[in-house]
Amino acid sequence: MPIPPNPAIRPLDHLALAGEDHAPALVLRSGVLAYKDLRSRIAVLSGWLSHVLPEPGARVATWAAKGELTCLMPLAAARAGLVHVPVNPLLKRAQVAHILADSGARLLIGSPARLGTLEPDDIAGLYRALGEEEALAEATALGVALEPSSADPADLAAILYTSGSTGRPKGVMLSHANLWLGAESVATYLELSPPDQVLAVLPLAFDYGQNQLLSTWYAGGSVVPLDYLTGRDVVKAISRHDITTLAAVPPLWVQLVEQDWPAEVAGKVRRITNSGGALTPDLVRRLGQTFPNARIFAMYGLTEAFRSTFLDPALLASHPTSMGKAIPHAEILVMADDGTIAADGEEGELVHCGPLVAQGYWQDAERTAERFRPAPVASAYGGTAVWSGDRVRRDAEGLLYFVGRRDAMIKSAGNRISPQEVEEAALRTGLLAEAVVVGVPDERLGQVVHLVARARPDAQVNSEVMSSILLKELPNFMVPKVIHWRDALPLGPNGKVDRAALHAELTG
Repeated sequence: MPIPPNPAIRPLDHLALAGEDHAPALVLRSGVLAYKDLRSRIAVLSGWLSHVLPEPGARVATWAAKGELTCLMPLAAARAGLVHVPVNPLLKRAQVAHILADSGARLLIGSPARLGTLEPDDIAGLYRALGEEEALAEATALGVALEPSSADPADLAAILYTSGSTGRPKGVMLSHANLWLGAESVATYLELSPPDQVLAVLPLAFDYGQNQLLSTWYAGGSVVPLDYLTGRDVVKAISRHDITTLAAVPPLWVQLVEQDWPAEVAGKVRRITNSGGALTPDLVRRLGQTFPNARIFAMYGLTEAFRSTFLDPALLASHPTSMGKAIPHAEILVMADDGTIAADGEEGELVHCGPLVAQGYWQDAERTAERFRPAPVASAYGGTAVWSGDRVRRDAEGLLYFVGRRDAMIKSAGNRISPQEVEEAALRTGLLAEAVVVGVPDERLGQVVHLVARARPDAQVNSEVMSSILLKELPNFMVPKVIHWRDALPLGPNGKVDRAALHAELTG
């Protein structure tokens, strides 16, 4: 959608200008970059990029673990007039080849080990592929520093590829304004400030992960990137770097509340944020016990509009399953099936309007037309909106509650069943650490409910015990017909439970 003139919206690379010269901006294994260093490194890297790729709007892809290059590239590419395509380092050759071909990337910078897995045909469209250290060395040797850009905020700045849970990954097109306003919005409602130390554990190719960088730099704070192997790595990093802010997805929170936390370490954390899946009341309780000094922000987002809602931490205890209300710069409408605004308590589709709405899917007009449609007449913003496909309801206080995805609802014997509702009931027993519900085809009923579960380490539970408890909590048609026990649930590239893999396993 066109971005109205607004002096508060600036080119994305101007985020590097926020902090005081000698304040820490980025804490790397090799040392700390103060904001003065951050600005000079971005200027030099962008100068090299514009030399290597002089064509405005050319795509530059990165495929590496968190380090100087992956952290600087979102701003350096923007300053050079290029479009950044971050590739999740957990992806494999076929997925990366698809992203490179689909985006039309001309330059790929990555770790040598990852680049070595690609075949010649995978990189045939590239001008060049090189290692991250080689790229940084060339930039330093060239020594050309670009001044802050004067880009139009509506210009394309990045293409973020979704995880591909339904079909091949598709690239979401994000402008300077999308990313700038997302950073401003999050920094505002989280109340980030220069003293904050943010531990960045999420993939930087994930919109939630990349925003850890952008919102922190908007606020003048410091980012500590971490590629962790276990929950214990997170505990150690929080202790070492005096972390105040931690963002994660539910599977990681489950791991973290099972760790042994020294009181003085857990007490450092003042703010935790969750997205990528709902927090259960039990997990909310355990997070509060683990991090007694932290405000807990439950959030809902979608890559096509970055972030839609957050719940005021003061309301979490009384409304633990709520998604909250719209974040700054977002307008959230709940639309009934007849095209009117849904009444309080009525289920409807979440529609996101406003300047956080992305520019569509890269070179995919058909799927863009399905998701990006004219805003409802009731919208104050108008223009293009994201019709999420997610079913929600709004209570009399204006708080939103997730019901389920329209295409994920299980239909059994004429009944519509929300997987989330069954999962929440299973987790409320206190016997499970994780639970995922899948609809499995059935000749007689259409679909039946299957539950994939991981028991809590101290729980004595089996299928018979779980079923008997759920029979007391749920209607018969919602009680799982089969329970599959797992020692671990599969995770996708963004750290979320890979529901598509479980669905394929159980229905294949």
